[in-house]
Amino acid sequence: MARRRQQVLGAAVEVLGAEGLRGLTYQAVDSAARVPTGTASNYFRNRAALIEGIVDHLQALERREWESFAAGIDPADPGELAEAMAAFVRYATGPGRSLTAARYALFLESTARPELRGPLARGRQAVLAWSAEWVGRFGSEAPERHGRMLLDHLDGVVLHQLVFPDEEFDPVPDLRDLLEGLLGGRAQRQG
Repeated sequence: MARRRQQVLGAAVEVLGAEGLRGLTYQAVDSAARVPTGTASNYFRNRAALIEGIVDHLQALERREWESFAAGIDPADPGELAEAMAAFVRYATGPGRSLTAARYALFLESTARPELRGPLARGRQAVLAWSAEWVGRFGSEAPERHGRMLLDHLDGVVLHQLVFPDEEFDPVPDLRDLLEGLLGGRAQRQG
């Protein structure tokens, strides 16, 4: 049963990433998941529950992806953090593009639909906590602030790469410079 729910959520993310919120229907999700009609509505009784499920699912997927990129990073070498973040950005704008597009679709829709802000805000708080934890490991003197700044930068970089794809895109130099500023020069000296 849990596997089927994950299958439905995965399909919902794909539909949302490809079609936007207007294309996110139970029928479209069931079709994309290749499950019997009515399956999505059995797991998510209303649209708000489906969207909240998607937000939680996206957060779990993104955390898992980040942790795979960050595995084995040496806290004594902030340059490795820049490389891992760049790999994550490349993933988010390449193979993980539909996940990223789904997340941004929710962000944009929340400007007109305040009921979406609650689940998105909970997801954002979790991501802010992860980023603060990471920059704290690398010696940030203000991990919450620096983590937020780093996330804001990453969101902007990813959005621009999605909208204006650049074949020669290399996020590493900017990430190194940003980390150098946040960590007092450690990223440049050691990376």
